[in-house]
Amino acid sequence: MNSAQTTVRRAAFTLIELMVVVTIIGVLTALIIPEMQGSYQDALLRSASRELLDVFDLAYGRAVSLNQVRRVRLNEKTGRYLVEKQVWDGGQEKFIPVDETGGAGELNSKITLAFQRPDAALDTGADQAVMLDTSAAVPDLGATIAFYPDGTADSGVIELTDREGFRLALKINPITARVLVEELARQ
Repeated sequence: MNSAQTTVRRAAFTLIELMVVVTIIGVLTALIIPEMQGSYQDALLRSASRELLDVFDLAYGRAVSLNQVRRVRLNEKTGRYLVEKQVWDGGQEKFIPVDETGGAGELNSKITLAFQRPDAALDTGADQAVMLDTSAAVPDLGATIAFYPDGTADSGVIELTDREGFRLALKINPITARVLVEELARQ
């Protein structure tokens, strides 16, 4: 066989094959992108809850180890949080901001924060306590949660909501000062 007579065949895709692949990629992209947005919103919401859990752990740990009341102040309008420590000035109790890493910050603006404190047994005809928002009672302080040296804390529920209506509740156990994260129904 003569080398001049051999034909060289090159492997290549036909136009139809390329169009089928592009169509399949387009369909898969159209299906995946909405799911990715939900994943991003969910990740943002869970990240905000972890951020607050870290702040509560910091306040709890410092309160117990330093035998000093620590308080976390939450601003529901701005999403800011601040850890404060108890000091005595002229026989009066005061709280001043701590100078520690993680002692202050702000949640992502796409996450809203609502604080509720379970009030003692208001009888509503049911076996559950009514949740009242007490942050309006003390507007200059915002919502505050104190952590005590004996390992207890003020009870409260922090509800985090993203723009898609997905919600998480952070419930503070007053006896153990531990926080339970609970997924709530979408609004």
